[in-house]
Amino acid sequence: MSIYVVGLLWVLGVGLVAGGLAYLVRRIGETQGVVDNNEAAGQVFTLVGGLQAVLLAFVLISLFDGTTAAEDGSYKEADSLVAAVWAARELPDSEGVTTEARTYVREVIEREWPRMSEGGDIDDAGWSTLERLRAEVAAAPATDEWTVDQKNEASDQLWSVYQQRQERLNAATGGGVNSVVWFALVAGAIMAVALPLLFGGPKPATHILIVSILAGTMTLLLFATQQLQNPYGGGAQVGPAAFESALERLR
Repeated sequence: MSIYVVGLLWVLGVGLVAGGLAYLVRRIGETQGVVDNNEAAGQVFTLVGGLQAVLLAFVLISLFDGTTAAEDGSYKEADSLVAAVWAARELPDSEGVTTEARTYVREVIEREWPRMSEGGDIDDAGWSTLERLRAEVAAAPATDEWTVDQKNEASDQLWSVYQQRQERLNAATGGGVNSVVWFALVAGAIMAVALPLLFGGPKPATHILIVSILAGTMTLLLFATQQLQNPYGGGAQVGPAAFESALERLR
């Protein structure tokens, strides 16, 4: 099912439930003095709603920045790998460097990326391939100043690959919103929706519509937060396009 359909169902479902609760409150609840409570309830709602909006904005911006950084990091990792291979090709007996680089890229695309999109653990196969690649560069002989410079350049680029790989795996397995923040987000959303139920007014239909829209909006933002937790899965879905392009350049 499409992520947009799932999100729409969540928004509509929660909005209908909240509207139903608002209807029941207006139907069977105490009505005397409710209008007089609007000023007090409105002050509390302003405080709770403002804090909830700030927290949600902070979390969403942080997750969005994380997704952008993950995409940029994948291109840096792939570009550094290609740069390392191109520099190593100037060295004698460096055929194994290209072979290991291709193996590494295929490992990332075919095995690691599906696991990252699921939020699963990544085994050490990619690290082992990267170590063999580093060993190939280290074993290549450098006979003059030019080849020494190229060998150093290849080593520097491989170190960049190592750094970007580590950041990629950290984002895939250790990112997202922790349980404490999730508790604050959900509890704040419930309180923000519950407070308007205390409001009163001459038009029940308008009151019910306001509560439903507020509940749907909170649900939409929480759904967006959940989808952005893993930059390689869900709604973010950063793909392995950088590595697919690198594999073409390494042929």
